[in-house]
Amino acid sequence: MRLLLIEDDDRIAGPLTEGLGRYGFTVDHVRTGAAGLADTTAAPDLVLLDLGLPDMDGLDVCRSLRARSAVPIIMITARGEEADRIVGLELGADDYLAKPFGVRELIARIRAVTRRAGAPAYAPTEPAEETARPQEHRTVSGAQALGSLSVNRRTREVHLDGQHIALTPREFDLLAYLAEDPGTVCSRQQIMDTVWDPHFFGPTKTLDAHVAALRRKLGDAGWITTARGVGFRLTVPGHRTASEGVN
Repeated sequence: MRLLLIEDDDRIAGPLTEGLGRYGFTVDHVRTGAAGLADTTAAPDLVLLDLGLPDMDGLDVCRSLRARSAVPIIMITARGEEADRIVGLELGADDYLAKPFGVRELIARIRAVTRRAGAPAYAPTEPAEETARPQEHRTVSGAQALGSLSVNRRTREVHLDGQHIALTPREFDLLAYLAEDPGTVCSRQQIMDTVWDPHFFGPTKTLDAHVAALRRKLGDAGWITTARGVGFRLTVPGHRTASEGVN
């Protein structure tokens, strides 16, 4: 599926293009409204349109695109005012996605928009990074024992010393990911890409908050240790080295 991304901020366009590419999309990126309207590449299946462009208002781009084509348009922008959403939709945009957002949410909206437009349903491919970990570290059919800690991916339950530990869905996903390869440092970016979303557009401090919550619920900060400047690892308390911290 070919997408046309009209976005002037390379800090957003680069990761977004890479993230969508990992799911099998082909993305043509231009930085101005004029370039988007003059684009001579193969006709896109869908347009991702930022409203805050340097040369013209994204709403004007939307109006011009709709005047000459029925291509589905999803507006992606930091503007959150209701008036902008209403005007954009009235000008012919098919959907509106406010930053921050994750690439999986965007893909879900792409699929919904293309279905409404009568196009064949698009089934994105899963990125290779999500299946690259050695399968011997996955225990999806039952409980994984780590000292006194038990993580059951099938039932999504965690027990410590035989007692059930109540975790939120995201806390469980974080713990299960770290438990896939105990003792191995997982970088902050690896964790955000897998537990949250590849190229999550939002503050990464949420990771620190979830690590703190897990340490509190597990009753010992030593379960999740910090590799300073890199990320986190899961270790059984009492088995970590002197170089590990629990910041």
